[in-house]
Amino acid sequence: MDINFFKKTRILDGGMGQELLARGMKPQGTLWSATAILKEKYHKLLYDTHVDYIKAGAEVIVTNTFASRKIRLRENKIEDKFEYLNKTAGELAKKTKEIYPDILIAGGLPPQNLTYKEDDRSSDEISQDFYEHAKLLNPYSDFFYLDVISSVRELELAIKSFHEFKKPYLIGAHISRGKTMPSGEKISDIIRNKKNDNLLGLILSCVSPENFLLNLDELKNLGMPFGFKLNSYIKTNPFPNLDEHEKDKKSVDPKEFLGTRKDLTPKKMANFAKKFKDSGATILGGCCETSPKHIREFSKLLK
Repeated sequence: MDINFFKKTRILDGGMGQELLARGMKPQGTLWSATAILKEKYHKLLYDTHVDYIKAGAEVIVTNTFASRKIRLRENKIEDKFEYLNKTAGELAKKTKEIYPDILIAGGLPPQNLTYKEDDRSSDEISQDFYEHAKLLNPYSDFFYLDVISSVRELELAIKSFHEFKKPYLIGAHISRGKTMPSGEKISDIIRNKKNDNLLGLILSCVSPENFLLNLDELKNLGMPFGFKLNSYIKTNPFPNLDEHEKDKKSVDPKEFLGTRKDLTPKKMANFAKKFKDSGATILGGCCETSPKHIREFSKLLK
């Protein structure tokens, strides 16, 4: 793909997991969005959601692989489904190209341990997890998307792990609050003293509009395409493990412990997006609790 793709304003898709729940998917344990791949009855629902984002104006869709990392499968006792889940997610995303051939597929590589928390495992463990995930998604992806990553170390290990595939990548760094990632590092630390030959750009992923605004100046000074995937959560605390819940609960909805804002309507979030676009952001997308309605409003900003 064109390494300069995001130098022009582009629209990404929105949240997948919460959108699937809103459309009737019943999650299993902490699999959440991965339930839609595990259970074949939800495959059409997942495909249709990808298509609805494209119809709303998304030029890029992300594979539904945020919850198909090994640690999440292990705690739900289905680690043996790792290959099946990731390949199927890739196949369902790529199937959209039969109707929409110009759409790009981003191979979604999530944090390989907990979400919104720095991964403190050994470098070898982290690298191996990223490599195995990327290897499965590589045949279906136009580029890799590092989604909601919490430290420079994780990013560097991930990038090295998929170097052999010679594929461009987009960085999605996470900041829960303030101006630093969960690791305590700044956004500028990500690209310091680093070659960026295949780097498409850098976005803040799963952040509130207000927190993106707080970091806008630093993003503008990076000298590369930047943007966002905005969420509508009240807070972004680390996701709990399944064993931290009551034993009699069969599934957990993230909204139970993260909460949902009622004020961020599609039009209001688009107002934030317009402000950021006018300030130089060229990568516009949504994350948790955003829907095709939000993306449709974002796409209107290009007209």
